[in-house]
Amino acid sequence: MTVNDAPAQQYFVQQHAAPGAAHDPITAPALFQPLTIRGVTFANRIQVSPMCMFSAHPTERHRNPTSHLVHIAPLKRISDFVHYHDGKLGIQLAHAGRKACMYAPFVPDLGRGLVPESDGGWPNAVVAPSPVQWDESMAMPHELSVDEIKDLVQAFADAAARCEKAGFDVVEIHGAHGYLIHQFLSPVSNARTDTYGGSLENRARFLMEIVQAVRAVWPAEKPVFLRLSCTDWVADSSWDIDEVIEVAKMVAPLGVDVLDCSTGGNHPKQKIPVGPLYQVPFAQRVKKAVQDLKVVAVGLITTAQEANKVVEEGKADAVMLAREFLRDGWVYRAAHELGVEVAFIDQYRAGKRRPNM
Repeated sequence: MTVNDAPAQQYFVQQHAAPGAAHDPITAPALFQPLTIRGVTFANRIQVSPMCMFSAHPTERHRNPTSHLVHIAPLKRISDFVHYHDGKLGIQLAHAGRKACMYAPFVPDLGRGLVPESDGGWPNAVVAPSPVQWDESMAMPHELSVDEIKDLVQAFADAAARCEKAGFDVVEIHGAHGYLIHQFLSPVSNARTDTYGGSLENRARFLMEIVQAVRAVWPAEKPVFLRLSCTDWVADSSWDIDEVIEVAKMVAPLGVDVLDCSTGGNHPKQKIPVGPLYQVPFAQRVKKAVQDLKVVAVGLITTAQEANKVVEEGKADAVMLAREFLRDGWVYRAAHELGVEVAFIDQYRAGKRRPNM
């Protein structure tokens, strides 16, 4: 940038606002009120839920023994772009456990089936807290040893450290949907008799160790989110909202700032009463019981009015949506429906609707 360019550049920065930020947050509806957690301020209460898209883009770099380092640069380019527009970016850390090595659900005739070695799978290397299959179509997992558990805890911490170098604002630990952490938490998948099984304290030990390890390497000014399934939706499982609340009370002092409340995913016989806002009551229960945590509600929240009501009525501090963001620019549509003037990225201002449109 030359000296002559400086005034124009300065004007741009001063006039710029985070996309989705209300022009007048004082009078904006609850959904468009800013939210500050630690040192991070979100422009509104709307978040894009992490989505497993089965679409990692492989390159020759994946074959490199230092691939854990070279993956940082592409992610840093993404975070730099988001931050240039004053946005905030989070990343979810997960391990699939016994649900690993499966075809993408949209693969014709193979969706969610086990990937054999002949097609690039690793069925003999699938791990879990106990040798309990998800169902007969999935791999029989290897029971993790204590040393292997410790290695995985360190792997989560190492991943969080790389996410910091890549410039992310939030890291979320995925303990829901039947993935490895959830498998430890739930008695339907954890049959261990050592210090990682049996009592709730033992079943939660893996999660507690991960939280401590991640928080130790993650900057103090940045939030840590935790996603939990708040029930297995299985009649004979004790992993339900009451145990979730107890675990929430455990993780809050360890540095978890936000509990992202989902449900299900850990048993093929689960009976989920899917419908509009069906998971919001779980977020509401956690928010009422654990004052030290912010809470996010998810689950078939589709309209601006529904989302605003969840926040306005104090059932959650924010909402996450997934499918709606695959369909359109949901934030801007919601702002229009609620009559809120919000900031646009400069290049997209031409798409801003007038009040009578």
